[in-house]
Amino acid sequence: MRVVMAMMKHETNTFSPVPTTWTRFEEWSACYGEDVIRAYEPTNMTLSAYIKLCREAGAEIISPIAAEAMPSGPVDDDAYHLMSDHILEAVAKGCDAIMLDLHGAMVAESTQDGEGTLLEQVRRAAPNTPICVTCDLHANLTQTMVDNCDALIGYKTYPHTDMYEVGTSVGQILLAKLRGKANPVMSWGRVPVLSQTLRQGTVDEPFKTLIRITREVEASGEVMAATVFGGFALADIHDAGISCITIADGNQAAADNVVKRLRSEMWEKREEHLYNHEPLADAVARAKAITDGPVILLDHSDNTGSGGNQDVMTVIAEVIRQDLKDVAVGGLWDPVAVQLMMEAGIGSTVTLELGGKTDMPSIDREGEPLTVTGKVKALTDGEWIVRGPMYHGLVVRMGHTAVLDTGNMQIV
Repeated sequence: MRVVMAMMKHETNTFSPVPTTWTRFEEWSACYGEDVIRAYEPTNMTLSAYIKLCREAGAEIISPIAAEAMPSGPVDDDAYHLMSDHILEAVAKGCDAIMLDLHGAMVAESTQDGEGTLLEQVRRAAPNTPICVTCDLHANLTQTMVDNCDALIGYKTYPHTDMYEVGTSVGQILLAKLRGKANPVMSWGRVPVLSQTLRQGTVDEPFKTLIRITREVEASGEVMAATVFGGFALADIHDAGISCITIADGNQAAADNVVKRLRSEMWEKREEHLYNHEPLADAVARAKAITDGPVILLDHSDNTGSGGNQDVMTVIAEVIRQDLKDVAVGGLWDPVAVQLMMEAGIGSTVTLELGGKTDMPSIDREGEPLTVTGKVKALTDGEWIVRGPMYHGLVVRMGHTAVLDTGNMQIV
């Protein structure tokens, strides 16, 4: 048995000024062939689960490409076609099954539905070959995606700590279909709600109840798999929004009924998907008043995990204005500042125009650097292995990294 296994992932923020070229994929994780196995087998990610299942089944693994880039603007067509062509070429050579690890919110220059367009092409190249897909909890599910695969499920955790389990689940469904032991049928639906990412934590409402329902219907055997997708509203496309999908073993009515139940719950709790923020000065003052820590100040509007520039200095400026002590900042993207600190060397005192290097035309805002003086405390190559529960085992290469110590604040 030959299995084509590939990863092609990007969460696209269509408002982001950061271009998504092939270089972003190369810098983060891109690899080919046997290097895919070597890079991902030691991790707790979806590809690791696929690899284990294939080995247990005695299958030959064809791994044309594994590529992921951190969230940013639309993927340019050169990068998109480079990745999709690698996958399509492998499929065209013949295989018995296809296992894909996708995101679900990829937007490219020439398509708003990066995953759907890929799956449509894969299905055209292999019309009778079973295809399974995993997606991120923040996927913007589309009809084209569902129509062009046999089994699609997504994460049940945010932060995403169940990638391996999800890969195992969908891979087992695919292998059961191949062996004639299951007949997966899918149902899906969406509600017209743009859920704010900060309202999608899976241990808090409204997602806590939605996730509980999916686990209950799986445990009862009503369906083989059920997933709720929070969607990614910063991909400003027609199909953005919260959705759900189910897989049943030959029982379309069962799959449909669970989708109906989930959609009803989503719509009933629609107001809870909105996030009400407080003014920055008030939030920082509240943090300062807390005497037992640590306290986390999250600049979610400049979160690179959602496509932010990671160089907006607004929160740091307010922290300085209110004179907070013992503050750690991580991380800030400023290659110019890092280069100056490398030239100065560890122990040197430097004054920098920090951050604010990126303009944001989609919100009519220019970058605003902040003048900061401090001592260069550390310099590294920025390469490390993730040891936490998400992306565990993955080698990350951030590029040259420095730590600036201002006295009250240490900035990475």
